[in-house]
Amino acid sequence: MTSKERLLIALDGGCPDRLPATTHHIMKYFRDTYMGGCNDREFFREMGLDPIHWVNHSFYTREQEENWRIEEEPVNTTGYRTVRYKIHTPKKTFTMVVQYNQYTSWVTEHLLKEKGDIEILARYLPSPRADVGKINEEAKEHQDCLIRGFIPCFDISGQPGCWQDLACIFGIQDLIMETYDDPQWVKEVLGILQRRKLDYVDTLDGCKYDILEMGGGDASTTVISPGIFQEFVAPFDTPIIHGIQQKNIRVVYHTCGGMMPILEDIAAMGPNAMETFTPVDMGGDADLKEAKRRVGKKVCMIGGFDQFHFFNGCSQEATRSRVRECFEAAGENGGFILAPSDHFFDADPELIRAFAQEAACCIYE
Repeated sequence: MTSKERLLIALDGGCPDRLPATTHHIMKYFRDTYMGGCNDREFFREMGLDPIHWVNHSFYTREQEENWRIEEEPVNTTGYRTVRYKIHTPKKTFTMVVQYNQYTSWVTEHLLKEKGDIEILARYLPSPRADVGKINEEAKEHQDCLIRGFIPCFDISGQPGCWQDLACIFGIQDLIMETYDDPQWVKEVLGILQRRKLDYVDTLDGCKYDILEMGGGDASTTVISPGIFQEFVAPFDTPIIHGIQQKNIRVVYHTCGGMMPILEDIAAMGPNAMETFTPVDMGGDADLKEAKRRVGKKVCMIGGFDQFHFFNGCSQEATRSRVRECFEAAGENGGFILAPSDHFFDADPELIRAFAQEAACCIYE
């Protein structure tokens, strides 16, 4: 069985020949620091993991670009690289400040500063179109890989889910407060972001994606309550999930952090898969065995591996043992893809190899 066949069978809830094992995005910092600057395909080959190829090609029309022009302005600071982004529209110029280090980026000045600005967003926020030709060209060049992408995020900084996108441009703390102070406003702006994502989905005809990502960490229950998820997250993301599936593309819903109180809520949205099942020792709450019992017949489960403690500073035997524990907890009857619970930056390549080798030994009878 090829890696792609193995991953697709698991995503569809079946039993492949053995436990699929892969990873989320491979961070440039890790590749440069520990792998001599290799590319993603070389990483998967050297580690022995089932490969994923991430591809995201989209574009704006010329008219859209004229009404939504982004300008970058470096900001002199004594610490991190800092950029002020200016988004020029016919009615107003928005600003957003983002800082960067070798690992990641974060927003220090959010774009939405006045609630009334959503009227400008509603009028001028462009909806990207999928560049089907470029996407399919890459899919053809990587036929051995699972072809994965994500629903477009807000320009500059964002996440695939509607609530999660809004958290990036308004600020999660203020957003949570507005669900109590002005819930109608929150729903109105979520509707604007939803429309943009649905517009993109409408352009996916003929696209050779195997799976697209929705969701994001700001909807985990280590950030918001189940009640907020049920009222402000699920109703806006569910139509997008269904729209993607109508294009014959699978959907994975990404929730890094707490998941256990909303497992059934996520499954009820209808994704083909859920991730990342972050372990308790990494700040999450995932109990793989319990999650398998509750939703394992409804969706494929992806993740569950503690990369912080078992890709660093331990023996290969400990890493292999943890792989076996994950397989025993969630591997029964298939529908499980072993993966680190989201990104990793510092890791011992030999432990990643042990992770892959032990997964290859987890055979379905």
